[in-house]
Amino acid sequence: MARRMAAGQLVVASHNPGKVTELRELLRPYAVHCLSAADLGLPEPEETEPSFAGNARIKAMAAACGASLPAVADDSGLCVEALDGEPGVLSARWAGPAKDFTLAMRKVEAALAARGANTAARRRARFVAALALAWPDGHVESFQGEVPGTLVWPPRGGRGFGYDPMFLPDGSAETFGEMAPEAKHRISHRARAFRLLVDACFAAA
Repeated sequence: MARRMAAGQLVVASHNPGKVTELRELLRPYAVHCLSAADLGLPEPEETEPSFAGNARIKAMAAACGASLPAVADDSGLCVEALDGEPGVLSARWAGPAKDFTLAMRKVEAALAARGANTAARRRARFVAALALAWPDGHVESFQGEVPGTLVWPPRGGRGFGYDPMFLPDGSAETFGEMAPEAKHRISHRARAFRLLVDACFAAA
């Protein structure tokens, strides 16, 4: 049986403001007060695992041990079929040191063009999110969610973050960059992983 999260403080182990905001919104109904790793001055650990789940565990454990509090971490990315799953776990690195996701989206589009991926069938992709909830004693619970879709060009919408403006989830006429936050939270990869985490580890306030 999964360990339950008691009411109190929880560290969101991210320095990405978009991810912190999204996780705080998802955690709003639960009896936890969220602090971010950036708020606490915690360093960003090196992500050395080849999987989303592995990197989420690294970040959650580093924050839990650094803050002596439970911590939740997300590792997520865009996996493009025609690019053999890239950028995948390196999704943030495609944005460069300045974390310029406009540049990252252009790199993805250029890579697709180089492979002649100019039809919807060749532009299939999926967003993947792994969530890890860690305690200072070393216990970790992990969950993963995915959402399939198609990449569009040019990007559409100024909401969301990362690759959201070029990702059109299946069954929607709006990209993640065009969706209102509450609509995205219902169907996103992070929301799907979060529902699994909540069912296992959280109780409603």
